[in-house]
Amino acid sequence: MLRNDDELALAKRFEAVHIDTKSATQVFDLIRKRMNHTEAHPHFMSVLHHCLLMPHKRSGNTVQYWLLLDRIVQQMVLQNDKGHDPDATPLENFNVKNVVRMLVNENEVKQWKEQAETMRKEHHELQQKFDKKEPAAGGADVPPPPAQHQAGQHGSWGPPSAPGPSRRAPVSAPSAQLRDSPPSSPASGGHDAPAPSPASPRRTPPSPGAHGPGDPPPPGGLLGSSVKKKNIPQPSNALKSFNWNKLAENKLEGTVWMDVDDAKVFKVLDLQDIEKTFSAYQRQQDFFMVNNSKQKEAEDETGSTRKVKELSIIDGRRAQNCNILLSRLKLSNEEMKRAILTMDEQEDLPKDMLEQMLKFVPEKSDVDLLEEHKHELERMAKPDRFFYEMSRINHYQQRLQSLYFKKKFAERVAELKPKVEALTKASKEVLHSRNLKQLLEVVLAFGNYMNKGQRGNAYGFKHRQDDLQCVPEAAKVNMTELEKDITNLRSGLKSVESELEFQKKRPQEAGDKFVSVVSQFIAVASFSFSDVEDSLAEAKELFTRAVKHFGEDPSKMQPDEFFGIFDQFLQSFSEAQQENENIRKRKEEEERRAKMEAQLKEQREKERKARKAKANGEDDGGEFDDLVSALRSGEVFDKDLSKMKRNRKRINSQTTDSGRERPVTKLNF
Repeated sequence: MLRNDDELALAKRFEAVHIDTKSATQVFDLIRKRMNHTEAHPHFMSVLHHCLLMPHKRSGNTVQYWLLLDRIVQQMVLQNDKGHDPDATPLENFNVKNVVRMLVNENEVKQWKEQAETMRKEHHELQQKFDKKEPAAGGADVPPPPAQHQAGQHGSWGPPSAPGPSRRAPVSAPSAQLRDSPPSSPASGGHDAPAPSPASPRRTPPSPGAHGPGDPPPPGGLLGSSVKKKNIPQPSNALKSFNWNKLAENKLEGTVWMDVDDAKVFKVLDLQDIEKTFSAYQRQQDFFMVNNSKQKEAEDETGSTRKVKELSIIDGRRAQNCNILLSRLKLSNEEMKRAILTMDEQEDLPKDMLEQMLKFVPEKSDVDLLEEHKHELERMAKPDRFFYEMSRINHYQQRLQSLYFKKKFAERVAELKPKVEALTKASKEVLHSRNLKQLLEVVLAFGNYMNKGQRGNAYGFKHRQDDLQCVPEAAKVNMTELEKDITNLRSGLKSVESELEFQKKRPQEAGDKFVSVVSQFIAVASFSFSDVEDSLAEAKELFTRAVKHFGEDPSKMQPDEFFGIFDQFLQSFSEAQQENENIRKRKEEEERRAKMEAQLKEQREKERKARKAKANGEDDGGEFDDLVSALRSGEVFDKDLSKMKRNRKRINSQTTDSGRERPVTKLNF
């Protein structure tokens, strides 16, 4: 009675007809009504979200989790102002006021942490500015601005490097030894600089082409005693990169390269022709073709040429493919950069385009070359400029991979779930199908009856369409591929989480929404992936039971093989059913046709007999009438009765002929 009174009071208070406290739906609607448009609504939604993540299976310590949550809420509701609880089973050392006070302190700590994070970011920015003012250490290449033509560029501390004729000579860190170092090798080919002594502690900054483009100087700053310093002529203009994997100098011993001397080759090479052929400045020419295409020498005289200089450093085929990709994207470099920083909130980058962009991620060698020519940014070709702009984004490749994984995650989960569900349902169907069991009993009986010898007297054999609807789909599931897809999904999720942790630790640029967007995605994706993993574990367990149930070895039997047997059996069974149905229909049709023919034959016989009987009846009636007429006339008493019969036949024939003739009436006008 008290419970009913309380429910009626609640209903009256909230203007509802009645609230059934045993109904979860009605109670939830009531709470939602109270929490709507309040400041506590986000926390209410957070409680619901965390309840979704709590264990929900019937095994293990699931009940204890929910019991703990129930008791905590009870303490929050039942504790009075003095901290006492009328319930006999309270939680030990649990005081609501203390917890609330701790939450208030936690908010204060959170504010202090935010201030500390802001100060840390400011300190990091100042540190970056400070580092930019320091000279590059270790012989790093620092290209000068276009207006400068001196040999190098020095930082805020230390003297500038010695001048030389090179336009883009590298600059080394300031040190006491560098003050006495000789000038770097000339940039123009034709004059070789003297090689330094191997024992000299001083280090000459390497020229840009001395060790391949973008390669660092030898470790330690000293060349090995067995390796002679190469004197390589330098081109006057930038050349295309020559792709190779450079062999470390400490690994040259015992190789063919110890006996190779390329210095002799430079004496016979036409360096000017090589520089002209492999120049990084591509010349695009449009000619007016003459009638005879074979006369190549006359093309320059008969046609006009239009030359456009572009700086192209990237490999030609790769640059061409990248140019095709950029033309399909139809976005500027700034728009693509903004889309990547904001995790494509405007949906400008389709999934297939992101997949192609991952194939054109700038490599370290590309970045080093582009950095050397960044002062010529306006003259760069479209692919080169795209590579340069994208390389300016911190962790560009990881961001791109995270964005692609985010866009493909829902699609991949949607592809995996039907396979797992088909495996689960098919295992349940073959385990619990009564019709299949009855069918197997019939087949077993037939087999034991028909087989003799060792194949007969069987108690079972290894291996109703309506009860096994998911078997055809399960027959397509390959467990190895399914587990591989799950593993790839797990590793991809971990990679995104790792990148999220990295981005959280560094200061965020303006417009960078990676942390906020990916944090929300990880929360949802982790729950979805956990659900798929639980479903797969359940499917594996059911599949193992099903395989053992039919006398097979789970370690040797895969789902596609196991359910493929059932699928083939069901198809054969369906075909046999259809064949039997066709036979039954043909038999029924033949029986119906035979019955109709018999009925038709019987009906015709009846009609024939009826016509015959009718004809006999008319003849008898006529003779009787003739006899009465003869009695009246007295002819019957004559001895010659044949005359009377002849007269009767004549009358009948006349009557018949008159009935066949068409009466004609003659009209006289």
